[in-house]
Formats: sequence, C-alpha cells, structure tokens
Amino acid sequence: MTNKAKLTKEEELLLQDFSRNVSKKSLIIFHFNALIVSAIPIWLYWRIHMMEPLSSAVIFIVVTAVATYLVAMAYMNTKFVLKHKVAQKVEEAVSREVMKKLKDDKNMSKKEKDERILWKKNEVAESEATTFSLFYNNALFLMLVVVGSFMVFKSWAPTSNYVCSTLGAAGIIALFSTSSQ
Repeated sequence: MTNKAKLTKEEELLLQDFSRNVSKKSLIIFHFNALIVSAIPIWLYWRIHMMEPLSSAVIFIVVTAVATYLVAMAYMNTKFVLKHKVAQKVEEAVSREVMKKLKDDKNMSKKEKDERILWKKNEVAESEATTFSLFYNNALFLMLVVVGSFMVFKSWAPTSNYVCSTLGAAGIIALFSTSSQ
C-alpha cells in the first residue's frame, strides 16, 4: 500500500485554479443566465409565431429546462478553455501592476510577491473568461434560434419549429464549446 501525502492548502488552491470545476458563484451565474437566455425564445414564439403560452406551457418548460442545461454546460466549457488563454495574455500586465503596488513593501518575500501575482492573474482571467463566455454563447445561441426559427424551420408548425430551433441552437453551442480551440 502506498501512503498518500496530503496536499497543502496552497497546492489545493493552485490545483483548484486549473480544474474544470467552477465556483458556486460562477455556477449560479451560469445557470441563472442560461435560464434567462433559454426563456427568451418563448417570447418570440408567443408574439411572432402565435403560440399560446398556456396551452404550450409544458413544451415551453421542458424545452427551456433542457436548453438551460445545455447552455450552462457551454458556458462552463468555454470558460475553462478561455481562462488559460486569458491568463497567458494578461500575465505581464498583471505582474507590472502588482509589482508597482508592492514596490515599497520591503518586508514581503519574492515568493509571496509571486503568489500575489499568480492570485491576481487567476482572478483577472476568471472574471474575463466568465464575461466573454456569457457574451459569446448568448450571442451565438440567440442568433441560431432566430436563424432556425425564420429560415431553417420557417415552414414547420410553430411547436416543432420552437423545439427544433431552440434545442438545436442549445445543442450546437454545447457541441462547439467542447472543442479545445
């Protein structure tokens, strides 16, 4: 049997920064935004395609729930890919900013300064990746819903049009988000 050594708190934090797991805050933000974006097509189909909300409520709820899951998954996948790219691009600027703030602090060791730079870089990368992931996936989802609704499935019955265009758009962005580039 091997004796597994416990990780230090710093090592756990560093591993957490590079894992696919998202914080509870990000998870709530992603699911809330995904719910809002997935529900937007309801208005389109209610007002333009004349689907009655009460008689179509079950379809609206089921499709919105599935689309919410797929869009939230797309947010998380896109954020994971983007976070490391953003971190590499902002590394130099963040280092300069943190070093400028800490230049007068003579009591701080180089290791502690490096840890602060790493922490700040991860914080900036996390924020920017989250914001871009939301923007990119929302824009792509809504564009695909409109294109599907008015071009691809325009001759279909409104219910089939809604199901195919909304779930199709959510599925496509979920699929695109799994790419590594």
